[in-house]
Amino acid sequence: MSPKAKTAPQSGPAHAANKGEFKNNVTRLLDSRKVDYTMHTYAPDIGSATGSAVDVAHAIGLPPARVFKTLVVLADEPGSKPMLVVIPGPDTLDLKALARAAGQKKVKMATHQQAEQLTGLQTGGISPLALTHKPLRVYIDARATAFATIAVSAGQRGVNVELPPAALIDITRATTIALHTE
Repeated sequence: MSPKAKTAPQSGPAHAANKGEFKNNVTRLLDSRKVDYTMHTYAPDIGSATGSAVDVAHAIGLPPARVFKTLVVLADEPGSKPMLVVIPGPDTLDLKALARAAGQKKVKMATHQQAEQLTGLQTGGISPLALTHKPLRVYIDARATAFATIAVSAGQRGVNVELPPAALIDITRATTIALHTE
């Protein structure tokens, strides 16, 4: 087991995998960067049919506001790179606010098929940590920085990693933007 990796106690349908047994490109990346993280696993069908990060939060035993989902968004301007937008699980993305923050006239959500084609990952398992090699712009909702740790997908359904938001921002070269107004 990596000296920086932690396991979370098993509760309900979710559990933390033994780091010595489970490895994927995201955990290898985090280990190589010496990032302190906790890996949470859960039944891969949780949240996959509904796309609900809230269901995943309940399964892994974290408050829904700390489980962030990654959305694939397309700009209307020709030649614009696709965007990965990381927002709290309970939220709906405000496309107009994103367009303003990203300096775009108009943006739209990618379809499930487009998202999977652009990322090579299944919806429900899309993660900016698994896509650092792709030419995608990454934006993260500024509310992530209010927490010591947040959970995001580890690049496949059924696995999330909990890590400091600063590490996620650094590794993915994300731009932090305010997407929520009170």
